[in-house]
Amino acid sequence: MTKSSTSFQRRKEQKYYRYKSKEKLSKRGANMPDKNWQFELEEYIKQGEPDKAEKSEAWQTAIGLQAVDGLNTSDYLLDTAKEHIEGKITIDEAQKRIHSYYEQRSVRTETENETKEADIVSARIAKLLGEKAFQFSPAEWLSIHRRLFEGVFGHAGQVRQYNITKKEWVLNGDTVIYADWNSIKETLDYDFSTEKHFSYEGLSVDEAVKHLAKFASDIWQIHPFSEGNTRATAVFMIKYMKTFGFSVNNDAFEKSSWYFRNALVRANYNNLQKGVHSTTKFLEMFFSNLLLDMHYELKNRYMHIDYVDESASQSAKYETPKCQIGTLKCTLEELAVLDLIKTNPSVKQTELAEQTEKSVRSVKRIIDSLKEKQYIRRVDGKRYGKWEILA
Repeated sequence: MTKSSTSFQRRKEQKYYRYKSKEKLSKRGANMPDKNWQFELEEYIKQGEPDKAEKSEAWQTAIGLQAVDGLNTSDYLLDTAKEHIEGKITIDEAQKRIHSYYEQRSVRTETENETKEADIVSARIAKLLGEKAFQFSPAEWLSIHRRLFEGVFGHAGQVRQYNITKKEWVLNGDTVIYADWNSIKETLDYDFSTEKHFSYEGLSVDEAVKHLAKFASDIWQIHPFSEGNTRATAVFMIKYMKTFGFSVNNDAFEKSSWYFRNALVRANYNNLQKGVHSTTKFLEMFFSNLLLDMHYELKNRYMHIDYVDESASQSAKYETPKCQIGTLKCTLEELAVLDLIKTNPSVKQTELAEQTEKSVRSVKRIIDSLKEKQYIRRVDGKRYGKWEILA
């Protein structure tokens, strides 16, 4: 066994026992990792300043994503994030502060080392989510992993050279079967090529969300990296989904990152002897909350392979959303326009064209379709009026 694979085995054992500790806390009714940072950062969103709100959402997602590996950030990271949100420092200066903070602490406990990883990676995620540049390709995914974990993992941005297993709490310690390391490149190329040639045109929103969930599940199962796959997948998918014009609801990653990982696990696990079949339904609920502002109840215990639903109402928790726009029968491009109108009722068609990266003619066609379906109408005139959502 190589040195890198031995290190990976040790870290994955530590991660599994962190998850087991979470399970015990949950059963006792104890709080999960302190969530005060959420309330502090949400204040910037409530203030309504677009720049501050965008930065705050990026930081909330970045910090929340550390939960997929059972990590918590430090108070120093939160203070640094606040200064960046308030415009006192740039994101690059925020990153330098975090690095300097840990360079000065030469002697650290194991817990502090994990906090260092969480802080550094959080700052990098916030930077990546603030950048508009994106290319849909395996190279982009590898680049994201490298930028997130350079200096944290020795293999940042590199495809693993050995096969892996990971004990999963949601599977009672069993593992997903990941791609063989010899076929990673070919499998990545196949999945990305298939997705690149897939047309979302004419798909209902529900169908589009299901397809995006399946794509995320498929590339995650490849697990091209030794560690950090879920965080890199999340950042890649957020940036990819924004290219469709989606306004991504960061609450899902902020508050339910561990759910996201467990949903990916359940989407790729079969055990016929135990009557367990792979399912993307949990992941679809997560993506519906993320993209459509739905309010499905995301509970990790519902995904555990030993979970027994004793109430007939459990299926209702899966089927009953509390949102209107997400339930409309419209296409993906219509949803993107609706979402922009919801955010800014006074938005002009030229602005919609710019934000969706479509022609004005295409936007007019979409607007006409939405009006024909009686989802929107124009009030107070064409020139000085605004859009009203009727659904």
